[in-house]
Amino acid sequence: MYKLRGHHLFCLLGYRGMGYSEEYVENMTRLHQTLRQNPKTLIQLVNGPDQLCEKYPNTGEYHCQDNNIYERDAVILEKIGLKIGQILHWEDIEFHIRKNVVPTDIQTVCETCSWRSYGVCEEGVQDILDWKGLRAVK
Repeated sequence: MYKLRGHHLFCLLGYRGMGYSEEYVENMTRLHQTLRQNPKTLIQLVNGPDQLCEKYPNTGEYHCQDNNIYERDAVILEKIGLKIGQILHWEDIEFHIRKNVVPTDIQTVCETCSWRSYGVCEEGVQDILDWKGLRAVK
């Protein structure tokens, strides 16, 4: 079972193999590939730093404890109709995304995210809506 915070649910949709450091990318790719290959993988929704944050590089300010990140987590969980503490299969999270999210939601719920400008998260949401699942990371 993986422990994930709210906004990482959307980060996984847009993930294309880029990240903050080599160690972070390896960790994110491993999780992404696991979920892509086994959508029945269990996810526990947590408040605050999760298993992806564990590999965030130590560059001074710890991004994962920033209040704006906690706010983004809460907004995303509310948007998709999930709550901290829930344990679900990844495919159930995809179902909630399919039911409650459209690609343009990324523009508002992830407004302050530095990765938003790449446009890959909107593509990731659309892939879920089209029942394609997570994209392969090349």
